[in-house]
Amino acid sequence: MQAIRSRRNYFIGAALCALVAGLGIGQAVLQNKADAQARTVQAPMFEVDPLWPKPLPNHWLLGMTIGVWVDAQDNVWIIHRGAATLGDKEKGQESGLSPECCRSAPPVLVFDPQGNLLRAWGGPGQGFEWPESNHGVHVDYKGNVWIGGNGQKDAHILKFTNDGKFLLQVGRYGKNAGSNDPDNFWRVAKIWVDPKTNEAYIADGYGNKRVAVIDADTGKMKRFWGAYGNKPDDTDLGKYDPKAPVAQQFRNPVHCVERSNDGLVYVCDRQNDRLQVFTAEGKFVKEAFYAKTTLGDGSVWDIAFSKDPQQRFMFVVDGANDKVRILLRETLEEISNFGDGGRQPGQFYAVHSIATDSKGNLYTTETYEGKRVQRFVYKGIGPVAPSQGVLWPKK
Repeated sequence: MQAIRSRRNYFIGAALCALVAGLGIGQAVLQNKADAQARTVQAPMFEVDPLWPKPLPNHWLLGMTIGVWVDAQDNVWIIHRGAATLGDKEKGQESGLSPECCRSAPPVLVFDPQGNLLRAWGGPGQGFEWPESNHGVHVDYKGNVWIGGNGQKDAHILKFTNDGKFLLQVGRYGKNAGSNDPDNFWRVAKIWVDPKTNEAYIADGYGNKRVAVIDADTGKMKRFWGAYGNKPDDTDLGKYDPKAPVAQQFRNPVHCVERSNDGLVYVCDRQNDRLQVFTAEGKFVKEAFYAKTTLGDGSVWDIAFSKDPQQRFMFVVDGANDKVRILLRETLEEISNFGDGGRQPGQFYAVHSIATDSKGNLYTTETYEGKRVQRFVYKGIGPVAPSQGVLWPKK
């Protein structure tokens, strides 16, 4: 009888231990799940589209791809540097090494939302000076196409119709006269036209150290400013030192400029690793730094806004660290990022420019040996990790 009671107590004790252990495991699982949820944030979600765009015709290849914009019809415009940035093996037909492959595509290419090539144009022509090294493309609210250039003597910008007919040149090749010149630019990185005021904002740029604003019809200079709204100063700032006091002028290149729906102007001060915000008249509002110890090319290359009316989120491309950073626009706080170095879809090699379409999809281009455009499909707002890595499509 005693033996039976002992066995019963043993089994009861074992069952209690198993129950306690099970509760402990369950609690640990719940805690791990809660910790994982606590490590996520609510942000726009994306997946790379590895089949966009479709292959180019005519054995065409892209060179350094240094500009992207999405027009009112959701057509995607890119600009690249072509044969000058292709190796002899890549431009086989043009180099005479291969009769069957390959050759440079025209500088400007336009894709429809499905990734079909609609048209391609650009290059030297009558009545204008094509840039020595084209840089940046913007399609304004009238459908006109603006192009900058960061060649050593590129002191001008160009405006064309949608199909490549020349309309306007502002500035003259080789005539740069510094950051306070009212007539010329120097190595412009990007142009953005305000549909409310018909003013063109110019990130000027790789040579000058300013934001310039012109009348988009006449090209007349209206105003310009440097970092913190200061008068531009071309004094050499030397190499960027993250431990030094913050620079009171932009450091080359001033790489992007764009105005938000509420009238604020955002400027990429690339090698200073910072984003600065101004009023439309050039009064300094605030700034934020990203990956502040990044040297060399710097961390703030280009920006785009989310498509909600409030533009709650911003996207900053960082070509040095091969990431797209997702910010809360109101505070400039980085809440997440995606991307990683590499050549597969969803990875980056010097991600350079970014744009959004009306559905919230993102488009990025890559310079140096990246030489491509990628599409990231918007999947709504949801929980994402602070660092998401490569956004490969989910099964």
